[in-house]
Amino acid sequence: MKPLIVIPARGGSKGVPRKNIKPLNGKPLIHYTIEAAREIFSDEIICVSTDDQEIKEVVEKAGLQVPFLRPSELASDGAGSYEVLVHAVNFYEKNRKYFPDILIMLQATSPFRTGRHIQNALSLYSNDCEMVVSVMETKSNPYYVLREENPEGWLVKSKEGNFKSRQECPKVYELNGAIYIISVEALKKRSIGEFSRVKKFLMDEISSLDIDTLLDWKVAEAVLSDKKAI
Repeated sequence: MKPLIVIPARGGSKGVPRKNIKPLNGKPLIHYTIEAAREIFSDEIICVSTDDQEIKEVVEKAGLQVPFLRPSELASDGAGSYEVLVHAVNFYEKNRKYFPDILIMLQATSPFRTGRHIQNALSLYSNDCEMVVSVMETKSNPYYVLREENPEGWLVKSKEGNFKSRQECPKVYELNGAIYIISVEALKKRSIGEFSRVKKFLMDEISSLDIDTLLDWKVAEAVLSDKKAI
């Protein structure tokens, strides 16, 4: 197994401005993800993909070299993870002569994902798998609480089912953004949204926290202030 670990970290952020390098409990948010990756992997195969010079400097203060500043077209609101990941793989193949067979994407906004989580997710990966992805059981079960507006303007169930309580509904999972373990061979053929051979790695609610809004940030601060919660 030849892994490449990619931590995407663009400079633009609307929900929490400059969140990737904003101090959380005294250290930049991105450092939590770097530390988790370093629990398992050597620095040579950990790639922070950023377009931002300040993020690069913050990462390198932690002793991790940033191999490139990604092109601006890969840092816009419209740029997807697929293009960012393929760019990183191509860079390592061309410039480092390193040819990974799996890519592990760790988003910098998941401060409570640890090396243990990554290792356990890796244990689920197999050669016939296109991706292992981290999930949590969703509270917004489409069989029970989610509704859509139909063409007539009435709310209807998102997914049909005759269940009297949420506990009776089939379990439904949401991606938590913490860990993506991807076949490079599959990635070169199609985007991750088109994968069909995908396994789940289940995480608890606190470990799954993905910081997207100021409320998420406040929750993360509260968790860190209460060591027993982690």
